[in-house]
Amino acid sequence: MLPFAAALLLSPVSTPVELPSSPAPLHGTLLSPEGRTRAAAVIIPGSGPTDREGNSPQFGIQAATYRLLAEGLAERGVATVRIDKRGIGESAAAGASEADLRFSAYAEDARAWAAEAAAKTGRPCAWLIGHSEGALVALAVVQGGDDKVCGLVLLSGAGRPAGVVLREQLAALPEPLKTEAYAAVEELEAGRTVANPPASLAALFRPSVQPYLISWLALDPAKLAAAYDGPLFIGQGTTDIQVTLADAEALNAAQPRAELAIWDGVNHVLKVAPAERAANVATYMDPALPLAPGVVEAVADFVLKPR
Repeated sequence: MLPFAAALLLSPVSTPVELPSSPAPLHGTLLSPEGRTRAAAVIIPGSGPTDREGNSPQFGIQAATYRLLAEGLAERGVATVRIDKRGIGESAAAGASEADLRFSAYAEDARAWAAEAAAKTGRPCAWLIGHSEGALVALAVVQGGDDKVCGLVLLSGAGRPAGVVLREQLAALPEPLKTEAYAAVEELEAGRTVANPPASLAALFRPSVQPYLISWLALDPAKLAAAYDGPLFIGQGTTDIQVTLADAEALNAAQPRAELAIWDGVNHVLKVAPAERAANVATYMDPALPLAPGVVEAVADFVLKPR
């Protein structure tokens, strides 16, 4: 066994990183391997107020998925930058007003982080590891090419347009509310704002968020995957209660060159979980619960594969 001091010397090195931005800098954490850095990656967070660790404290989510992923990858020689998205955590001051936010802002930030991660680690490029909505961000980054992006790792990412998924989620609404909600989605898909959304759905369709929804609904992840000719990995768990196997299969069908990994009994936050909802959601609140076996290994093997 190594002496305690020697063990400390062999630990991965965690360094705060800052990316110039307007109106304020963006912030993240660079976790470098203890030895040679074999590859670099940026972990792109999912939707909502998700921070660099993979947590959304205001919703009680403390899964620490991104920290655990970064630590596992560092053990295999992969340096990662995990980030507080614009408007969240230490990057809160960089947030635009809700009415001014567009999906493209997240893609532009991820592109800049890829260049920064490559520069900080001395690598020619960095991988984009997008989780949940972060997978769509990663796909949006590489449209038209980006020589600072080595390839994409999409974890628990949607494979169908957001409008399709929204309609599935709204299908249980009673009439006439469901019809009104569907009509609102249709208008937003067409690029038009909705003047008087149903009051009971104001949290989803409030006027200030509609420009962002329009920019998001215009994207089709399967079409974006089909257009990408770089290395692509798709990872999906079978007990994910937010994104389904149909999404992973849609991405893979659109881009058959991709490597597809299906993890049995793994949920949206990449932990072992049953399909039963309450027990599944309980894993979102447990940072001590490790990532499911095989997840880190599959991502590392793909990133480090000789090409």
